[in-house]
Amino acid sequence: MTVNLGMPAPPIPTLAPRRKTRQIRVGDVLVGGDAPISVQSMTTTKTHDIGATLQQIAALTAAGCDIVRVACPTDKDAEALPIIARQSQIPVIADIHFQPKYVFAAIEAGCGAVRVNPGNIRKFDDQIEAICASAAEHRVSLRIGVNAGSLDPRLLAKHGAPTAEALVESALWEASLFEQVGFYDFKISVKHHDPVVMIKAYEQLSEQCDYPLHLGVTEAGPAFQGTIKSAVAFGHLLSEGIGDTIRVSLSADPVEEVKVGHQDPGVAEPAPARPGDRLLSPPAVAARSTSSPSPTRSPTPSKGWRRRCGWPSWAASSTGWERAARPTSGWPPATGRARSSCTAR
Repeated sequence: MTVNLGMPAPPIPTLAPRRKTRQIRVGDVLVGGDAPISVQSMTTTKTHDIGATLQQIAALTAAGCDIVRVACPTDKDAEALPIIARQSQIPVIADIHFQPKYVFAAIEAGCGAVRVNPGNIRKFDDQIEAICASAAEHRVSLRIGVNAGSLDPRLLAKHGAPTAEALVESALWEASLFEQVGFYDFKISVKHHDPVVMIKAYEQLSEQCDYPLHLGVTEAGPAFQGTIKSAVAFGHLLSEGIGDTIRVSLSADPVEEVKVGHQDPGVAEPAPARPGDRLLSPPAVAARSTSSPSPTRSPTPSKGWRRRCGWPSWAASSTGWERAARPTSGWPPATGRARSSCTAR
């Protein structure tokens, strides 16, 4: 005889199963597939100030950051990348906006990945084959970073505004250029300052390709405002199983971005540091050690989360640059060029 104990029904799951995506590698961190959702941040130092940049990376590492991005707008920044990539305990992504030469410099410097903004980089399309060949040789992944502030003027004219549809069309077009040369080791972001538009863009993009998606609300604002906007956008998308790595953009100390990121649904808390975990070299030493070998990484605990410890950091001046317009000639229809392989997966 069955006895009804009146037990309540289990709660309805709040998170949908993770969307199935390709898996890429950013340094020693896996992104996509069944890998944990990783948390990223970006330094606010001048990258060529190696000591300050390594100090800030150490603080981010101690806070549980998995991947760090550094800006590379000048020759001096590019020259600093080999030391920074070698001394950092977490993978470094170089953020490239204007010059393709910096993409090659970042790949050769040993960065874990390179973020490219095709809407801003001059003469980008005709160098994709060379970029992909170099990235494949060095086993470096890329991120196609599309955002509302740097959308190609031809797409702005077509859609009338940086709509979700415009962002997705731009991303798929750029992805098709990489696909044509047989390169698939990249993730995509379609960022917007409006969480509603951003959510729509990622939902549409997730239906049309299987690449890992980097979630972000661009120009989210100060800590309070940015936290709310990011929580709304990330919570919605992650609850739908969309998103493989996240970056909270705040006008605040980047350590706060990491703290907020770990509060999103589906993102694990960082493991606390244990006694005896190795500290990073002081930045003054790291800056002088141009020929020192790569430091040994701390052992990786279960579930893919590192236990880290580092030196404290102080905020430095933010890196800024002007946006550059992209040439407006020769834009073929986005639907007519190598889109089938992206939409079919």
